[in-house]
Amino acid sequence: MKSAPWYTSSRAIGCAFVLLWCTGYPTGKIALDHCAPFTLLTLRFGGAGLVYALFAALGGAVWPRGREALHSAVVGALSLALQFAGVYLAIALGVNVGIVALVIGTMPILTALLGRLAGDAIRPLQWLGFVFGFAGVALVVGDRIGSGSESAGLGAYVALFCGLLGISVGTLYQKRFGSAVDLRGGLTIQHLVATVLLLPLAWHEGFRFDGSPAFIASLSWLIAINSLAGFALFFVLLRRGAASEVAALFFLMPPVTALLDYFVLGEAFTVFKAVGFVLAALGVYLGTHTRSGSAQES
Repeated sequence: MKSAPWYTSSRAIGCAFVLLWCTGYPTGKIALDHCAPFTLLTLRFGGAGLVYALFAALGGAVWPRGREALHSAVVGALSLALQFAGVYLAIALGVNVGIVALVIGTMPILTALLGRLAGDAIRPLQWLGFVFGFAGVALVVGDRIGSGSESAGLGAYVALFCGLLGISVGTLYQKRFGSAVDLRGGLTIQHLVATVLLLPLAWHEGFRFDGSPAFIASLSWLIAINSLAGFALFFVLLRRGAASEVAALFFLMPPVTALLDYFVLGEAFTVFKAVGFVLAALGVYLGTHTRSGSAQES
């Protein structure tokens, strides 16, 4: 039997997902210089939702109905609205960005623990991968922790923890209940539900953006590359693999983002970050490695 093209393997899709997802961080930094945070999220998710709806209509997609539509709405509320609102609010309330990255970097561990409570099996090799992965994240973001003023109160950390819960629970929920729906219809509902939930926050901050070329370019990138391509790849990965294995890819987010920040924003890429990159990569390998490897190539 002829083997499938390399670019359809889960490893190739996972690499593409990590790279595309990480471009959102430097792009988001640029966009936030020209737009209020919840306004940015509302425009991003709303724009992506409309494009997904167009794809679904033109492609004759089977729209989720009943429970399937409800499951997609729950994923949108958790993985999009709650995650991003929690993270953005925490930063706005003064939480150091290094602490934000470190907390969100525990997402694979929390996802695995929650999955374990729900009956998912976690192999010892995966736990070792989680240790290496988190150590890598800690090295990458360590120089940011403690830098600058820290003015955050309890509410800011509650928001950050809510963001962590959003992406962790949302990942498990989508794997269990939302992976079987048509990608286009499911992601349309997810993004439009998130838009509706975030719209009051954008309205409260005055729906502020400057309309500059930098804002338009960065918003377009966030919609096309991160929301359309990135979440589509995330959807496909969850459909193919265990939630804990897909979540392990998030250990690579801070190291790859640090590398992109070096090339795009000119930030330093230190020896600690380089070592952290290696540890995180090892953690992802151990966290996603299967006994036979077949699941990764399907």
